[in-house]
Amino acid sequence: MKYIQFIIILFCLSLTSCNNIIDLYPQSNLNTGTYYKNLDEVKTGLNGCYNGLQRPMYFEWQVSELRSDNSKMGSTGSQSALNRDLSDLDMFFPATIHQGIYSYWLNTYNNIRNANIILQKLGVTYDPSAGTNNLSSIEIPINELDRKQLAGEALFIRAYHYFNLVRLYGGVFLVHTPVTAEESKVINRSSVADIYKLIEADLKTASAYLSPLKFSQIPTANVGRANSWAAKALLGKVYLTLNRKAEALVQLQDVQKNSGYALQSSYDKVFSITNEMNSEIIFTIRYKAGGLGLGSSFGNDFGPASSGTAVINGSGDGNNYPSLDLDSTLVAADARRAVTIGFFGTGNAAKPYVKKFLTPVVLTDDGESDWPILRFADVLLMIAEAQGFAPESIDLINQTRKRSGLPVLPASVNSVALFEQALSTERRLEFAFENQRFFDLIRFNKTLTTITAEETLKKHFAREYAKHYSNYPAPRLTLAQLQAMVVPDKMLLPIPQHEIDTNIGLLIAQNPGY
Repeated sequence: MKYIQFIIILFCLSLTSCNNIIDLYPQSNLNTGTYYKNLDEVKTGLNGCYNGLQRPMYFEWQVSELRSDNSKMGSTGSQSALNRDLSDLDMFFPATIHQGIYSYWLNTYNNIRNANIILQKLGVTYDPSAGTNNLSSIEIPINELDRKQLAGEALFIRAYHYFNLVRLYGGVFLVHTPVTAEESKVINRSSVADIYKLIEADLKTASAYLSPLKFSQIPTANVGRANSWAAKALLGKVYLTLNRKAEALVQLQDVQKNSGYALQSSYDKVFSITNEMNSEIIFTIRYKAGGLGLGSSFGNDFGPASSGTAVINGSGDGNNYPSLDLDSTLVAADARRAVTIGFFGTGNAAKPYVKKFLTPVVLTDDGESDWPILRFADVLLMIAEAQGFAPESIDLINQTRKRSGLPVLPASVNSVALFEQALSTERRLEFAFENQRFFDLIRFNKTLTTITAEETLKKHFAREYAKHYSNYPAPRLTLAQLQAMVVPDKMLLPIPQHEIDTNIGLLIAQNPGY
């Protein structure tokens, strides 16, 4: 059962209104001072936070997958503003006024605000100096078990959002309590270390507060909600990103051994809309078709352009176009290929498109497919990454390879460099178009010794240049000019210029290189 119900929609809309600056507690909201009087009302507000996870996802592929070697823009001829914005992200020279960058930022902070309101009502306060969350007394009649469960879910959502923000923008605005528009004007950027301090505190508290029931024991009413295993899996990824591998292993191996989650028997079952919330899905962003305003647009977003109804009702926009290298690496013998990539047209004219989130729709942009955030396969491959080159790590990689119909890794994978390349390739194929690849490449700069994001992306441009990037009419960059865009500074997005320009009370630093 989807956790988002139609009755919640109007409430969610009242929680997610936009503002010209980061106003995390706008006065035009539903009166939060009087609304949260009982358990049911807090639950309704928390459902609004889950619903608020959807909106940033409409832009996340643009700021992550499109900037990796998996994806490119399908059209080089269009000079429309939208196509130009996407192409600028693809080629690593987005403007500081880029609309997609700002939209992702704004919608993410809107939902951080939603989570902060819930946490405030539940008496959860964050102590920045100690890096801990604490509970204070509240007036809402709610038992301690329910209080901690709801607080844990809100903490998980807040940590998830900040983890994405810090990886994409660097040090951002650390807002851990509802603030007014005026109060927000005196909050400047925090350090990367302080953002991670909050993330770690939120996930530690969430893992302690949330339900530890095994997968098979989760009540139907709680399916789709964050639990202790989701918090531990995400904390493991955070630790791995920080190159704290021993701590990552503690969290990830706990999930592996004790959570009851497991790989599905075949790759297609992971994404089937008749098999949602299966044993591999630790946490996902949920969508519901049926004209409720809660459906997924990704089938139409990624479907082939000018395809009419041949692939999906309402045609496709042709975005998130699979790269030539991914197409050739995801070989026909790999069961993941048929799930991940489709082809429109015949012969040499056939063009690939992202198929993973494409399911039949009655209404355009109203798909049923959920978007996985944490899968059990991710946990296994992160354990391999944290352990490094060892027989046990090879065995973990082979679990997903065998599931996809590929042979086990050959004995010739007998060095750190070859192991790391095999791991990188396996993650790339397993999580293609799930917005993991760019974050993986950035993390590999710290956790692996032989793979760098910059070199990987420069090779991607070299492979794609003759057939793709050289065809842009303006700007038509040489390969050398294109590769010169791929520098460490450009691995971060710019802070949206709107935030800098509208805050006359503080001097907000822009990221280097912009």
